[in-house]
Amino acid sequence: MTNETESWVNLETIATHLAVSTDTIRAWIKKGAIPCYRAGKQYKFRLSEINEWLKSGEAAKIME
Repeated sequence: MTNETESWVNLETIATHLAVSTDTIRAWIKKGAIPCYRAGKQYKFRLSEINEWLKSGEAAKIME
């Protein structure tokens, strides 16, 4: 077991990871559909949470 903490990534990185535009990510944030955190004026994401969100099928519901 490691004590390594997961890095936070920004909106642009998540958009690239999901192959969608940053505007799409912002729309999903506004709907409360994607797991994210707000740090000041910026949104931050954990890749592990995004990947779990994809696996759960929740992403497919909003991508229709």
